[in-house]
Amino acid sequence: MASNGFTLLEILLALALTALVLVSLNVFVFSMGELWGRNTDVRLFDRHVRAVTRYLDQELHTAALPPSASAGTTPITPQEIKPLNGATDNLLTFELPAGSRLLVWPDRPLPEVVCSLQARDRDGLVLLWHSRLETKFNDDPPRETVITPLVTALAYEYYDADFKTWKTEPVIRKDASGQLQTPQRLRLKFAYGKLKRESVITLPTPTEGLPNF
Repeated sequence: MASNGFTLLEILLALALTALVLVSLNVFVFSMGELWGRNTDVRLFDRHVRAVTRYLDQELHTAALPPSASAGTTPITPQEIKPLNGATDNLLTFELPAGSRLLVWPDRPLPEVVCSLQARDRDGLVLLWHSRLETKFNDDPPRETVITPLVTALAYEYYDADFKTWKTEPVIRKDASGQLQTPQRLRLKFAYGKLKRESVITLPTPTEGLPNF
């Protein structure tokens, strides 16, 4: 009469196979965890670069929409700005009707916020801002908010239609008459330890009605 149970040899073989599967699974899990942890800095750095780039792109598009802008105007322009502690500099400037989520007001938030971008060696990318409704708008220097300490340089790109090439300038350039020229693109340089990245933001132009982006 045949037995319906397992023999001792079959049980031992099944246990051995199960142990081998568990060992292999543990090795796989720990090796993946090691690889994942080893690349954490790279992933977080790349995510930060994308987040900063996306934030600036959205704010600049907001500045190019009504009521801040209308077709035929230049709502994003270079202007002479004097920071709180520093010499006057030519900075890319734009206006945000409702301000920005990064701004921390000493009192209630005000609309019609004029913003400028500046890259500094020790501080990173700084947003300079104040509202046109402030009583001392023309006298007091703008407030400052660090967008990211990981930006090491902000460059300006101009398109040469004759040669169909882009030229990158470290400062906002002037034309033959000395007027500041608005670039077509911004180039941000990020650095964290040995990691380095660059991102490019195309400056939007005002359009009638809703934008097509």
